[in-house]
Amino acid sequence: MKVIIYSKDIYSYGAMLISGILKEKHNYDVKLVRNLSENNLFLNSDVVIFSLYSTLNILDENIKNTIELIKKSGKTRVYVAGPVSAYPEIILNELNLDGVILGEGELTTPEIILGGKNGLAYFKNDEIIKNNVEKKPELDFSKIYIPKDIEKQTVRGANIYMETHRGCLGHCTFCQVPEFFGRDIRSKPLELILNEVKALKRRGVNRIAISGGTGSLYNFKNSLNRDNFIEMVKSVSEIIGKENLSIPDMRVDYIDEEILCAIRDYSIGWVFYGIESGSNELLKKMKKGTNTAKNLRAIKTAKECGVKVAGSFIVGHPDESEYDYLLTKDFIVDAELDDIFISAAEPIPGTELCKTVLNTKYEENPTFMVHSGQYRKYGLKENEARAYDLMMHSEMWKSNQKVITKNLAKVYLEEAKMQGADIRKVTELLFKYRNFII
Repeated sequence: MKVIIYSKDIYSYGAMLISGILKEKHNYDVKLVRNLSENNLFLNSDVVIFSLYSTLNILDENIKNTIELIKKSGKTRVYVAGPVSAYPEIILNELNLDGVILGEGELTTPEIILGGKNGLAYFKNDEIIKNNVEKKPELDFSKIYIPKDIEKQTVRGANIYMETHRGCLGHCTFCQVPEFFGRDIRSKPLELILNEVKALKRRGVNRIAISGGTGSLYNFKNSLNRDNFIEMVKSVSEIIGKENLSIPDMRVDYIDEEILCAIRDYSIGWVFYGIESGSNELLKKMKKGTNTAKNLRAIKTAKECGVKVAGSFIVGHPDESEYDYLLTKDFIVDAELDDIFISAAEPIPGTELCKTVLNTKYEENPTFMVHSGQYRKYGLKENEARAYDLMMHSEMWKSNQKVITKNLAKVYLEEAKMQGADIRKVTELLFKYRNFII
């Protein structure tokens, strides 16, 4: 059985894991690819799985055309898997497929490749059948598939984001993680993590980021398991080197001095907080479970421990007022972050934000509202204008300020426009299938 797994642009950890299971445990002839130029591989395979992570992937004309080409051969079955499987009705109506592999596919994919239907969504007599699987897999799989050129890829500065656990305790309305992976924390055995790190290092990987949504939740059992988290970070660091390890993603309510000092001592010494807004009212609507005082305290604690802090912010949320936005600008002044990332609010199917967007009129949604303020000469939508303005504002209040040159301003303007265009495409697609979602 020849199986191709396509992972768009990067070798995602999920695609590497499924590939390893199919190859090592089931002896399939598996190849993992990240570009669409290898048509012969696709056409000469028994099964092709498209591992997709974003709603935008569904609208990608190159992906659509490749799927159509494969299906014309008449001999290859084509499936879609990954986080987009949360909305199979949209995928099956937009792409010509044999089915969508639902949820976490480690247990079901081997059966589906043999023709099974458990864990699959598919058309039958013009009706969509969804065979959901409630059971969540334990993270005790033996080997990931490591592509030969893995050391050449860069994902936010790392060659790979390595999964140590799944699940999130949060209820953020814009996030798909707890909806997809659940709110129970499932952690990998330390021995398996260390074996993967050693294998990645042998293959030439020189920068690893520890992932899982919130790094400190590793082995969470009703409370933070600091000792296990610190042991894991220290052990990984001893193999790959602290200068080659990052543990970026953290919630401000699941850190303390012990955890931050371990990040300082055993990694490159950065954390990435999802702050999202400087407005307590908007943070409540987002169900962040935190507030501006907690956010500022977490930033201060990290800096006192000698850890650099990056923060992410979301603009253009349907509930974000002009006053909320101005509070975010004020927060950035007070926080003095070391780095800042700005993104426009994206409605991901399966999230509360998606439903909020679909219940908001176009003319009241910043994604479609025409900006009439100081950047109107650029023809921006309101979410684009806020993203652009906050990017520029942030540069003046980072710990290491940059001079805003014309070239830098142009880069930020193009980034804001690109985000705006992408989110409009996604939103329009979701309105097309509103009845499936609401």
